[in-house]
Amino acid sequence: MNYNLKHFAYIGDCIWELFIRELVIQKTQKQDVMHKLSTKYVNAKAQADILELIIDKLNEEELEIQKRGRNLKITINKKNNPKIHSLATSFEVLIGYFYLNNKQRLEEIFEIIKPHLEELI
Repeated sequence: MNYNLKHFAYIGDCIWELFIRELVIQKTQKQDVMHKLSTKYVNAKAQADILELIIDKLNEEELEIQKRGRNLKITINKKNNPKIHSLATSFEVLIGYFYLNNKQRLEEIFEIIKPHLEELI
């Protein structure tokens, strides 16, 4: 199947949340703490910040996908910052792209990110 950027973003959102939830359940069994830790990293601002951590680790092809994801036309809530939301979407596009095309690269990217998720390590 040929996937498009919206497919990558859709699956990338899911994979990112699953990655965070896996780390969270290793940290605590308390439901309220699990929710608090998860939502700290599963939001547009956090995803945009995390993108900044990995952007210099991306190759040319990956940077091109990220840029295309950043320019993806999406609907956002008026209260959200469009620039942050675009960066977060491009992060989700990358995660989805890696998941569907190169799981080894996805694992490499997650290993780069893990040390920056202080409460979950």
